[in-house]
Amino acid sequence: MTALILQGVSKSFGKVQVLKDINLEVQNGEFVVIVGPSGCGKSTLLRLIAGLEATSAGDITIAGQPVNNVPPSKRGIAMVFQSYALYPHLNVKGNMALALKQERQSKQVIEERIAKASQMLDLTDYLNRYPSELSGGQRQRVAIGRAIVREPKLFLFDEPLSNLDAALRMSTRVEIAALHKKLSTSMIYVTHDQIEAMTLADKIVLLRNGVVEQIGTPMELYNNPTNQFVAGFLGSPSMNFLPGNLLANEDTRTLGIRPEDFVISDIGPFSATVQHVEQLGGDTNLIADVNGYPVTVRLFGQHRVAEDQVVQLGFDQSKAFYFDAGGERLRG
Repeated sequence: MTALILQGVSKSFGKVQVLKDINLEVQNGEFVVIVGPSGCGKSTLLRLIAGLEATSAGDITIAGQPVNNVPPSKRGIAMVFQSYALYPHLNVKGNMALALKQERQSKQVIEERIAKASQMLDLTDYLNRYPSELSGGQRQRVAIGRAIVREPKLFLFDEPLSNLDAALRMSTRVEIAALHKKLSTSMIYVTHDQIEAMTLADKIVLLRNGVVEQIGTPMELYNNPTNQFVAGFLGSPSMNFLPGNLLANEDTRTLGIRPEDFVISDIGPFSATVQHVEQLGGDTNLIADVNGYPVTVRLFGQHRVAEDQVVQLGFDQSKAFYFDAGGERLRG
């Protein structure tokens, strides 16, 4: 059975339309990441799925059941928020048990589910601690545990890692991926971070201005973007864009080259002046100028390149992308 179906879902606040004709299917056990820049409508879409906002048009089906008129508590979903939303007067066990008590679950069921979830999340030794006694990463795990004990049909995550520092974001990201494998429950995860999208998703939904730009696996969007926005959004460092007329017979097309696809070559078609060098240990990034246009070159390993040095850049034509004046990708 399909875990989630969105058909023609739209949302307006007054005269402002923030989501336009969203169509999406999420299969059982699938990890779907909704990603896009700030203000694209991704959190609003999650709130529509959760029932925290009403749709202006379209239908939402969860596990085969239409839920447009079903309250959040009856939708079979559990949501993890960016802010953790833990009750400070309750310890870890109390926070995890609260929703189960409200559902009038038996004491035995509550104890069993908390024990299972706390073991999964390495929280067994912290059950008697209060939120103020926990680190940010531990609080986020408690919030995830509170969702797990409800045994939902669908997990919803709203930018859950944005309050964590870089090291914790990476470790918690790995924990969420491992948790998904253990639970085999469908997850919808909202983020503005394309690294999270690329590393977690079975399927990415990329939004811009309330419209779905492309849906596919991370590598499908990376290797076969439908337009210039998708090509530039996914990838770190992002894709370089240069006017096609810098090359002979390219007219008004835009040329896209990923940083890792540039090579330093004696006969490269582009002459670039290095403006800054980022030595990252395993990689070296060159920020350079090509005829007044900024480019980033990613070189694997350590390279000695001086600022103001002029280098010739070549690239593999088979890995180049071309876009028309409207940003749509040109094929062939």
